Amino acid sequence: MALTTNTILICAGGGCISAGEESVKQAFERKLKEFGLDTVVKVVETGCMGACSLGPLAVIYPDGVYYQKLTPKAAEKIVEEHILKGRVVPEFLFEGEKEKLTLKEKPRGAEEIPFFARQVKIALRNVGIIDPMSIEEYIARDGYFALHKALTQMTPEEVIKEIKESGLRGRGGAGFPTGLKWELARQQQSDVKYMICNADEGDPGAFMDRSILEGDPHSIVEAMTIAGYAIGAKQGFVYVRAEYPLAIERLQKAIEDAHAYGFLGENIFGTDFSFDIEIRIGAGAFVCGEETALMHSIEGKRGQPRVKPPFPVQKGLWGKPTVINNVETLALVPPIILRGASWFRQFGTEKSPGTKVFALAGKIKNTGLVEVPMGITLRELLYEIGGGHPQGKQIKAVQTGGPSGGVIPAEYFDTPVDYESLGKLGAIMGSGGMIVLDEDDCMVDVAKFFLEFTVDESCGKCTPCREGTKVMYDILDKITKGEGTMEDIEKLEKLALVIKDSSLCGLGQTAPNPVLSTLKYYRHEYEAHVKDGVCPAKRCKAFISYVIDAEKCVGCTACARVCPTNAIHGEVRKVHEIDQDACVRCGSCIEVCRFGAISKVTPAVSSTVAK
Repeated sequence: MALTTNTILICAGGGCISAGEESVKQAFERKLKEFGLDTVVKVVETGCMGACSLGPLAVIYPDGVYYQKLTPKAAEKIVEEHILKGRVVPEFLFEGEKEKLTLKEKPRGAEEIPFFARQVKIALRNVGIIDPMSIEEYIARDGYFALHKALTQMTPEEVIKEIKESGLRGRGGAGFPTGLKWELARQQQSDVKYMICNADEGDPGAFMDRSILEGDPHSIVEAMTIAGYAIGAKQGFVYVRAEYPLAIERLQKAIEDAHAYGFLGENIFGTDFSFDIEIRIGAGAFVCGEETALMHSIEGKRGQPRVKPPFPVQKGLWGKPTVINNVETLALVPPIILRGASWFRQFGTEKSPGTKVFALAGKIKNTGLVEVPMGITLRELLYEIGGGHPQGKQIKAVQTGGPSGGVIPAEYFDTPVDYESLGKLGAIMGSGGMIVLDEDDCMVDVAKFFLEFTVDESCGKCTPCREGTKVMYDILDKITKGEGTMEDIEKLEKLALVIKDSSLCGLGQTAPNPVLSTLKYYRHEYEAHVKDGVCPAKRCKAFISYVIDAEKCVGCTACARVCPTNAIHGEVRKVHEIDQDACVRCGSCIEVCRFGAISKVTPAVSSTVAK
């Protein structure tokens, strides 16, 4: 059979790298060289392919066959069978593909695999497809064509008009109209203006911006240059957190290559417009995602917010008019300029046009990165793309928007995902993190988890956030320890509303959202902790005990060997017992028991609860 394969694309996003991508790549290269194919078949590292739970991933081109959960041995077999003999290796295909092959059908391409089929990739158009270190591959995918069009065929006002008509809204949280922000900056009279890309992605479970920077850095270079032209700026900064070394490395290479090709620097495309970009590395403070704190950090000051107005478009970096857009927002700009506002508006809804990138995490089968049209329902997103619960359990809720967002119960899963609809439920779009929760998640504990994060990340400048969030956390901690009262619940709610209304910046103003949304939809769980001495999800340690079923225990001693406090006693092949006073309720015993002999129980009444 004639050799048809010419490229092996291997995912080199952060998730796949941590799963062993480098050793898989080396195995591909080693085996290809062994058969003398290394000069005709390229192994290319690309950005995140999205299906993070299935990594390391690779795609064989031009066949378009996806392989998942690869190991070095799997890579060697793929070379021997698929590359050399043209025979697909079924055991490493996506779920369901092996069954199709028994019917002698060709494996499905990305457009047919459920995880990919419903997605529309605009911000992620090149991520997982091109070599992010190659400017030539970016150009081959229409890269820098939009910049050329903007600089040679459009005035700055026309660029802004196109963005305004597209309805593009900021993908970093609040959804402010991007075109209006650019217009306001354009109107400012100043000899110097600045363009900033906010890549300080700090939400737990969020990795959208990181993946774009790692997989398609030139899209940000091009978009920032277009934005600089539109607002009248000659200097841009990318503020990226130090925890993203791969993104920084690839972005720096993109900036250098753009200079070499004349897409950055003086007189771009022979015009009188000049623009440059520098990277500024942040120390990882969550508050620096807030625009004024971010600018203070770039200036070398402590990353703390200031009172607005004046807004950054009026008085921003070093007191000059400044536009700040996040990575995903900017990634959508070149396609809009190239294809037009009406093209972009064919996706999404009237008030929320286009697509949105989400990071699915938590109790979901297909964890990873997805880009879908605005207006898709949560149910479609979680079940048709996310695949539902990995163990088939009922999904209880989804937390959107990270620490600044809210919890949405399952009964609202038919809600369209757009700014207005989520806002009505007490949640926010946020940057796009979605953490899926099931029946084993306690909503009081969830609120406590997110509030602990915001307490740690508060800059401390304003009293409501500095002191109020800590008091809220202490109340939640008290409730989860079985020491709460009904008065605590009332106090918690009142305090949350005060902090929301009186905090200086967005961090403090949105910090109470997880508390308020869980109180709104799951108040009964709070009351169960206080009134009944029960944690309905059996999550809070103060309300549970671990017991061994004498009829199921075979005395294998596995539980006793992993117990960190030696709380489990018993002889080999005899029923074991748990010393409740010594048990710290870590759950290690349940994880290793192969016979289902250990379970969590909640006493009907807890003596630890303060009435």
